[in-house]
Amino acid sequence: MTNPAKPKIIFVYNADSGVFNLMSDIAHKIFSPQTYACNLCAITHSNFGMKKEWKAYLESLLNPLEFLHADEFKEKHQSETENLPAIFIEENGALRQIADADKINKSRSIQDLKDIIDNELAD
Repeated sequence: MTNPAKPKIIFVYNADSGVFNLMSDIAHKIFSPQTYACNLCAITHSNFGMKKEWKAYLESLLNPLEFLHADEFKEKHQSETENLPAIFIEENGALRQIADADKINKSRSIQDLKDIIDNELAD
């Protein structure tokens, strides 16, 4: 008997890819963090990269992971997403959203995000 493949967890940031956008995002987080548009990034990343606690948590998951910016997600999935950021599960080629922008924006810590993912994976 074989184990079914673990579903992929896809994290979609509310920012576009590219060096200019990265620099703009960093500046925005530093100078006006209360108006920064991507709470997923704000919680999981410092100005210098992914936070250690988040990285350790992701490494503990047995699921494949994918991280996409808004423009990359739109292109890859030919999708006009609702509000971003968002977290999806991809299983058997189908996407299912497990956290929308509202849920992520209400999160205040890495633990809040871990709880969202852990609750979904436990089902």
